[in-house]
Amino acid sequence: MPINSFVDYPMSWRPDRRELTRPIYLSLARMLERDITEGFLVPGTKLPPQRELADFLDINFTTVTRAYKTCELKGLLHAVTGSGTFVAANAARSVIISRDRVPTECIDFGLVASFEQSNFMVAEATRRVALRSGLDRLLNYDDPAGIPQQRETAIRWMRKLGITVENPDQVAVVSGAQNALAISLLALFEPGSRIAVDEYTYSNFIELAKSLRIKLIPVPGDPLGMLPDELDACCRTTEIQGVFLMPSCCNPTAIFIPNTRRRDLAAVIAAHGLIVIEDDIHAALLLGTTPEDGIPIRELLPEQTLYICSTTKSICSGLRVAFMVFPEAARERILRAIYHVNVKTSSLDAEIIAETIDSGLAWEIVAYKKSLAKSANDLFAHYFPQPDDPGHPLSFFRWLPLPKPVHASRFESDLLARGVRVFHSDRFLVGGGSPDQHLRIALSSTGSLEELQTGLEILHSSLA
Repeated sequence: MPINSFVDYPMSWRPDRRELTRPIYLSLARMLERDITEGFLVPGTKLPPQRELADFLDINFTTVTRAYKTCELKGLLHAVTGSGTFVAANAARSVIISRDRVPTECIDFGLVASFEQSNFMVAEATRRVALRSGLDRLLNYDDPAGIPQQRETAIRWMRKLGITVENPDQVAVVSGAQNALAISLLALFEPGSRIAVDEYTYSNFIELAKSLRIKLIPVPGDPLGMLPDELDACCRTTEIQGVFLMPSCCNPTAIFIPNTRRRDLAAVIAAHGLIVIEDDIHAALLLGTTPEDGIPIRELLPEQTLYICSTTKSICSGLRVAFMVFPEAARERILRAIYHVNVKTSSLDAEIIAETIDSGLAWEIVAYKKSLAKSANDLFAHYFPQPDDPGHPLSFFRWLPLPKPVHASRFESDLLARGVRVFHSDRFLVGGGSPDQHLRIALSSTGSLEELQTGLEILHSSLA
C-alpha cells in the first residue's frame, strides 16, 4: 500500500522511509530507539501493528517484526498477546539506583544502604586482620573463586541460613550481589534468553538484563509473592529459560514468600526445567523474625538453582563480598565467568568478612542492624500505618501505595525539591504500565532516627 494512502490515517509512529538504510530492520530499530529516548514516543505508547507499519513503509512484514524484536530485547518495548506492542515503562531512561547526582543535603530514601552505623564493628575486625602475619597471601591473583578457608567459612555461614553444601568447589566468593547477578547471567544465559521475574523487581537487575540483551518476562503476583499458576501459564505460552526470585524480601515490595508458596513455585520450576537465580540478600537479617524461616529454593531444587548470599546488607556494604552456590553442572561456566569479569574478588575484603563470621562478630552486627531496622519500621508505621502491608516487618525499605490522583513520577520530582529523595514504582516495573502507584522508601540510608523522622514528616506532609 503506498504511503499516500496513509495521509489521513491515524498512526502513533510515522518513521521517515527516506532514513532507512540497509540492513533495513536495524535501521528501523535505531530510528525507533531514537524516537523513544528523545521522548517522541512516551512510555505506554501502543505502536502500529507490524503489518500496518510494513504497508506504510512499503517494506516486508518480517523486517518490521525483526526491528520490533530487536528493540524488545533491549527492553524498549513489550508485547502483550492479543493487545499489541507498547513502549516499555522504563524505556527512556536508566533505572540503576545509586547515590550519583544526589544533593549532599538531601535526605536519601532512594538507595537502600545497610544501616552503616554498625561499621565501627567491622573496623575492629579489619584491624585484627591487618595485624596478622602472612597478610601478603591475600594480595595476589591466586584462588579466583576464593581462598579455600574463606569458602569453608562461607559454608558455615550459609548453613545457618538453611543451605547445605557438601562440596566446597560449588561455592565461590564474589564482589557483592550485583556482581553475582552479572556472573550468573553471563555464565548461564545467552542474548535473547527470557527470564521470569516479579512484575515489580530489582531495578539494577532490570538494567543488567537490558545491557546483556536478556528479556525479562513479568509474572503477576499477590501479597504472598509470584503466583505459581501465572508462572506456569507464562512458561506454556513463552519459551522461558530462567526465573529470578528474592524470596526473603522481594525488592521493592518487601514481600516475604512463605514456604507453601515456595514449594508451589518450585514444582512449576521443576516441571519446566528453569534455571533459578535466587538472590537471598536479606536472609541473615530476617532469620528468626517470622513464624517460619524460609526454605531456600536452592534446598528444594539444588540442581537448578544458583544461590546468592551477599554480606553487603547483613555485615558491611563497602567490602562488597557475596557467596555463590551453584550446581556442579554449572561449575565450569560459573568459574569461567568469574575469571572473565573479576579475575578474582579481593581476598583481603573476603578475609575481613570471614573474620567477622569466625569470631561471632557477624551475628552481633546482624542483631544490631535488626534493632535499627525495627526502630526505623516502627517510626515508618507511625506516619504510614498499613495494617494489611504484606512486607516483612524488618525490611530495610517499605512499599508505600500512593493515593489517587497523585502521579508517582511527578511526586518523586516534587519531593526532591523539598530535600527528600524517593523512587517511584515505575523504576521497578517490568513490561507495561500499571494503574497502581507506589513509592519505595528506604529506611536504612539515613544517619540517625532523627534524620529519618524529619524525612518521614516531609513525606507525610507532602501527601496530606
